[in-house]
Amino acid sequence: MNRLAIAILCGSLFLIILRALPVAADTLDDVRSRGFVVCGVAENHQGFARLGEGGQWEGIDVDFCRAVAAAVLGDAGSVQFHPLGPSTRFEALRSGEIDLLIRSTTWNLSRDADMPFHFAGVTYFDGQGFLALKSLGAEKIADLDHASVCVAENTTTHQNIVDMSRRKTIAFDVHTFRSWEGQFKAFFNGRCDLISDDRSGLISLRHSLAPDPQAYVLLDDIISKEPLGPVVREDSPAWFDIVKWVVNAVIGAEELGVNSKNVDQMTKDPTSAEMARLLGVEGNLGQLLGLDAQWAKRVIAQVGNYGEVFARNLGEDSPLKTKRGLNRQWRDGGLLYAMPFN
Repeated sequence: MNRLAIAILCGSLFLIILRALPVAADTLDDVRSRGFVVCGVAENHQGFARLGEGGQWEGIDVDFCRAVAAAVLGDAGSVQFHPLGPSTRFEALRSGEIDLLIRSTTWNLSRDADMPFHFAGVTYFDGQGFLALKSLGAEKIADLDHASVCVAENTTTHQNIVDMSRRKTIAFDVHTFRSWEGQFKAFFNGRCDLISDDRSGLISLRHSLAPDPQAYVLLDDIISKEPLGPVVREDSPAWFDIVKWVVNAVIGAEELGVNSKNVDQMTKDPTSAEMARLLGVEGNLGQLLGLDAQWAKRVIAQVGNYGEVFARNLGEDSPLKTKRGLNRQWRDGGLLYAMPFN
């Protein structure tokens, strides 16, 4: 037998063996088979993910997870939440413990290119800041030097402080912790002069955990861009597309003037062709995603548009009273911008 024949025979045997091997189900198949979405969220981050007084999870990240469940399974309540620390979140996603990671995770190049994950959009534009004791008399970082700062390890927060120290020649005594809870306890027990995190997290922290919120001040400095959003594995392009377009649907609904209160009326009488496509009245966008025509209508009816989600978790209807800022719609001077539905 010549070499060509041997090569052909080996190739044929390889194909036979490959076809005989079981094919692993992807994330979308798993979710549909299981009947609920498993989301990795923060352990206790008011406004984003935490257990409320009634024992129900609440927060903007929680709502986006529910929105995905509404689109895929028809019920926003078909969800299960796994609280994760910053050092365990990526392994939980990689191992298949969760279907969707949405816990204040920054989208950057190294994570996007080096990890087997896809970022499915931005649900909150944030920036890193510092919370300090008022007794220090500081309004900005330049007022301090050689201050001690508490940060969570394996986060962009830690790396940003290292970068800032190099750039501004400000020396910090950095204390790292495996979890947010450990970081917070250390700060409020006086082990650090400062704590650094996304500004949204610091606002939540001061409101919910500080023994005396008035004793702490949020410094003026914003030292980084922190675009936060959902992350999925690369094993299911269809799942990635669905999560990505659910995010766009929530944002786009607000832009188009559709909310949980008027969605039925808007479905009967859409005011634009794009609204008609979003709500499944025209076109076949749902079919392109492997969903039914009413997927986005369910998301809006059961969870709301971005403005509603923001208001009840972070904004005027929440204890935090956070201003929209960069998270306003693009036409209002913000960065929110839904991809077109056509």
